[in-house]
Amino acid sequence: MRKVMLAGLLAFAYVLPESAGAAELKHETTEAFNQYVRLTEDRMAEGLRDGGTFLWVDSLPEPQRNKLYTQLRQGEIAIERVETLEKEKRIKVPNGLIHHWIALSFVPGVTLQQVLAFMQDYDHHEGIYKPDVLRSRLLIADGNYFKVYLRLHQKAIITAVFNAEFDVSYFSLDESRAHSRSYSTRIAEVEDADQSDEREKPIGKDRGFLWRLYSYWRFQEKDDGVYIQLESMALSRSVPVLLAWVVNPLLKSIPREYLSRLLTSTRVALTKRSTAASFGAFSSVKPISIQFFLVAPSSVAVQNEGHSRVILPIKERTLCAPQKS
Repeated sequence: MRKVMLAGLLAFAYVLPESAGAAELKHETTEAFNQYVRLTEDRMAEGLRDGGTFLWVDSLPEPQRNKLYTQLRQGEIAIERVETLEKEKRIKVPNGLIHHWIALSFVPGVTLQQVLAFMQDYDHHEGIYKPDVLRSRLLIADGNYFKVYLRLHQKAIITAVFNAEFDVSYFSLDESRAHSRSYSTRIAEVEDADQSDEREKPIGKDRGFLWRLYSYWRFQEKDDGVYIQLESMALSRSVPVLLAWVVNPLLKSIPREYLSRLLTSTRVALTKRSTAASFGAFSSVKPISIQFFLVAPSSVAVQNEGHSRVILPIKERTLCAPQKS
């Protein structure tokens, strides 16, 4: 009975905003998100400097760090909810919620060059990341810059579909480390997706499930494989206070499951390709810059069906942005 009541409350919580009218992305909400991103990127920049902590696991005490590395090499995934603070205080986001997570996995038997080529094969991401990515298309490729279209799919009690475009840039630190950042430039919720009357809702005037999505990837080749880290920040509408106790746990579980599926699918696809020795085709592809980033050739899509995973229980943490002198 409790489960039935909870399911009903969750459904009510998600249907209520829709029946009450569309949410609107306010200027102050966008500004607060942009400030959160700036402070978070300041912290990220420290890890990209010489001697900085490139992977977040390296910031842990040695016993915990060594244990986590062992678990990652055994195929487990570490996922953590994080929050950036400004002068040790929470950043208020009027009428909005920021969902900030970081995840880490390890792919054995592959090289950094192979992983980057795989990541940049955007035309085939829909076959790898379904059901979260229903369609994918590379719009522009210019050196280490890519513009990408994705049709995204979310399902939690109700279903939401989005047409989204992203600007993605890749950067090289050295022969074993690289990173990328992806900024959403357009997110439009789709109504009646794949129906004859399919249409987009006005941008910023929809149900407010996803207004922004920024992703930061880091790749490090070591231990006979590549560690892949993803830090994600998404912006959605806020939750009414009376419903927050019911909805917030669900809002926390959605990005956790999404990151888990994303990294698991990446690991499975790369591992299957490596096992099948299909990476031989990459030897004929020339680097497009001295940073050896490649645009991958056509490849066979790999589904992530029947693959089990273990998510490491990591505590939530808060991160203070570096203070400017």
